[in-house]
Amino acid sequence: MKTNIYMRTISLCSILFVLFVTSFYAQELKLASPFQEHMVLQQNMPLSIWGEAKPGAIVTVLINDTSVNVETNLNGEWQVKFPSQKAGGPYSFEVMSNTESIHFKDVMVGEVWICSGQSNMQMGYNNIPNIKALEKLAGNIRTLEIQRTVSFEEQEYLNGEWQIGNPSSAVAFSFAHYLQKSLDVPVGIILTSWGSSSIEGWMPRAMTKQLPHFKTMMNVFDADSIKHKRIDEILAKGKERTTKEDIYLRTQPNIIFNSMLNPIIPISCRGLVWYQGEANAKSIEAMQQYGVTLPLWVKYLRKLWNSKEFQFLGVSLPGFVGKKENKNNPSAEHPNEPSWAWFRESQYKILELPNTGIITTIDLGEAHDIHPKDKLPIGKRLAHMAIKTMGDKEMVVEGPSVSDIAISRKSITISYKDAKGLKTTDGNSPLAFWLTDDSKNWHPAESKIKGEKIVLTSSQVKHPLYFRYAFSAKPKVNLINELGLPARPFRSDNFKVVP
Repeated sequence: MKTNIYMRTISLCSILFVLFVTSFYAQELKLASPFQEHMVLQQNMPLSIWGEAKPGAIVTVLINDTSVNVETNLNGEWQVKFPSQKAGGPYSFEVMSNTESIHFKDVMVGEVWICSGQSNMQMGYNNIPNIKALEKLAGNIRTLEIQRTVSFEEQEYLNGEWQIGNPSSAVAFSFAHYLQKSLDVPVGIILTSWGSSSIEGWMPRAMTKQLPHFKTMMNVFDADSIKHKRIDEILAKGKERTTKEDIYLRTQPNIIFNSMLNPIIPISCRGLVWYQGEANAKSIEAMQQYGVTLPLWVKYLRKLWNSKEFQFLGVSLPGFVGKKENKNNPSAEHPNEPSWAWFRESQYKILELPNTGIITTIDLGEAHDIHPKDKLPIGKRLAHMAIKTMGDKEMVVEGPSVSDIAISRKSITISYKDAKGLKTTDGNSPLAFWLTDDSKNWHPAESKIKGEKIVLTSSQVKHPLYFRYAFSAKPKVNLINELGLPARPFRSDNFKVVP
């Protein structure tokens, strides 16, 4: 009896061993989620392509007549840097390993951009006539829209398919349209956005080492077992979750990054278009923290992409006062009240990093609607800025910005760059300039254009020392350059906000 039991045990172990070995070595050939039929690959840049296969297997990647071989590691993972390709298509794309192969016939090469952020990036265009009208003019645009979900752990794969056609986002579509028309190459948009999300929702956990406020946030999140249970319950509902439950998911830290950004890293692309901030503009402290967080996040993304050339284009927040029913709204014009002016100032700090840009939108927005419909100029300005990243350093894609300040006894003279043809939209004197001295009492300035300079005076400020321009919730502005681009908000003082 013992012998029979022993023999059966040996037999069972052998079967289990064979099953284990077969399972381990039968790992099927897979590509990472961004690599699909109808995809767009980045032109004129080495291509990061990765996936899985059997451990120790040789994987061959073939695009047109060029091929690259790579051996998988012990975990069956592989990644290649494929030689850069010129724009065009459709091209053939094939990956082979042993007897397995994956073959796509409709792959384009052109400009690839990630478009991300919260609701104003996610916002559709069906109710925006001037963007809706672009549909019949658009062409050669493809979109990978990533399914909106969260995860407690960093995910390697995502849900979403490349489609021939425009992104659903008003900003992403108008951006893609103008980019494609200007360059006449295929444009691929990877749309990963979610309303109400904070920047912390899009940040990897590893950034807790750099940002104390994020570490505190994650510690609180990790300790909240009730919150974790609720998130699991909501995720189990799939598409049946309510809007309230959806908002609950998208307002948490880190877990959006895990599921909606990590799986596409390090896809070869020109860079990231970022329209986000409303969720982080809840207090002066939060708005000023953003000026520290945003540059660190961009640096970390470049580390993950292993690319110092990874472009970052942001959208400064437009004019907004607050909900109409809110009795505590700031003044639309006064420059010394808590408003998005302080947040815009933080956003512009990203310009201290190379390969970054922020479009100014202070001439846009609606006083009491946080989701304004004037998205077409945003997409167009972003597209022109994106084109400049490709090497035309002389191309002007921004409005006038302060380059120098001269203070005399009775006036302040401001010199501007990108100010050729400096003028106002209505032919009147420039609006939204304010002056003060050490008293910190702000008064509207009288302003005059002299070439590419503005001279400020005020009968109420005898010896002006500081000025603010368009530094309020929703100022009336009319100062532009010859391209019609608005002057950037600015303050020359270092005073703290008055509560």
